[in-house]
Parts: sequence; C-alpha cells; structure tokens
Amino acid sequence: MITKRIIPCLDIKNGRVVKGTNFQGLSDVSSPIELAKHYSDCGADELVFYDITASAEGRQLFTDVLREVASQIFIPLTVGGGINTVDDFDRVLKCGADKVSVNSGAIRDPQLIYDAAQKYGSQCVVLSADIKRVDGQFQVFAKGGREDTGMEAISWIKKGVSLGAGEVVVNSIDTDGVKKGFDIEMLQAVCDAVNVPVIASGGAGSVQHFTDLFGAIPTIDAALAASVFHFGQIAIPDLKQELKKNNIIVRL
Repeated sequence: MITKRIIPCLDIKNGRVVKGTNFQGLSDVSSPIELAKHYSDCGADELVFYDITASAEGRQLFTDVLREVASQIFIPLTVGGGINTVDDFDRVLKCGADKVSVNSGAIRDPQLIYDAAQKYGSQCVVLSADIKRVDGQFQVFAKGGREDTGMEAISWIKKGVSLGAGEVVVNSIDTDGVKKGFDIEMLQAVCDAVNVPVIASGGAGSVQHFTDLFGAIPTIDAALAASVFHFGQIAIPDLKQELKKNNIIVRL
C-alpha cells in the first residue's frame, strides 16, 4: 500500500497567505515564508503554493515570494497560479518549484499540458481542477473558482491526464473551507476515472475527516488542507499518529 501524503496549501494573495470559504471572503492569515518553514519542519510531506489571484488579474505569479519560500523548505513544492505558457513553467521551476500546477491556463489551452509534459516530464505537471456541482453535474470552474467553464469535470480530468498530467488535485468548491469533511463522492469519481495520483482538497475540519477519506477511498494518494493547519486546529504530527493508529501508512 502506498504511503499517504499530507499536504498543507498556501493560498497567496498580495504576498500573504489568505483563506476563505467556498472560494469567497478571503482573510489574511500569515507570512508564507514563516508558514512554509513551519510545515517543512513539522512533518508535512509536500507543500502547495497557489498565487490565487494571478489568473483573474491576468498577471504572472509572485516569483520573489516563491524564491524565499523555496529557500526555506526541504520538502517537494508544487506551485500554481497564472501558469499560461511553457515559459511560465520554466520560470517557477527556476525559482525552486518541484512541480507546476495548471488550472485556468490549461483550460484555455490544453496543449500546454502536453507541451510541458514533453519538456519537463509528466511528474512535473499537476492538473488542478476547481469543481462544483451545477444541476447535479460536476462542472469545472476557472479563474480561482470565479468562472463556470461549462465543462464536465471528469471528462476534462481524463483529457488532462491523457495529455500528460502526472497528478491531479481535486478542489471541491462545495466543501472548500466548510470543514464538514472531504467530498467523497467527487473524489471517488475522479479516482475511478484516472490512473495517476489524486490529491483531495476542500473540506477538512478534523482529524477524523482525514481518516474517513483514506478509509473510504483507499486509492487516493494525498490530502491537502489549509485553514485547519494554518490556525493550529490540527497539528500534522498528531494527525499522522492518528492515521497510523488506523492502519493508514504515512511517513512519520
């Protein structure tokens, strides 16, 4: 059985970590550099850094903050936000990213996934999908959850993987920041559809929610969360000990 990963997520706006609910009502949390170092030191398996307004604002990602974050940590770093070209991949990889997450840029130009995978390898390309139920169907949203693309989510994710994405992050807008648990139905549908690692995002509110996730979907690879870690509601070492008690394999 594969080791399950626990991944804190830093949503960055104007160089600060922010957090909201259902992708709305963002409030300031902390310095990304301080938080990143904390997570690297306390047992996080990886770290995700999203410049959450880069796409909506039509600009490039904050590379100065990214460089500082990358210099402080000793775990893999995935970076996303405003990634629209292979040159953007090049830029953030040179700033210290290990993997690059594409979302709105790939929706606009799916060829980006293929071109980046050909140049850097599939293991470097992460497809991030912001998904919400619309009339009973899983729909893909773009620009930080602001824009309904009209695309059905599972077929879009399958297409992204066929083009070369080596990993998928599933962000449930319905459960984001609500802290009532991960979106098991949505995540199971994605896991059934693709054969690359899938990361669950959106809804973590307690240690039990992580246990429930890995218990319900043994094939899911990782769980990503933000506010429960940022505000000290869950300590990563405690979470991992509890997962281990429940026979879920983690790196201690």
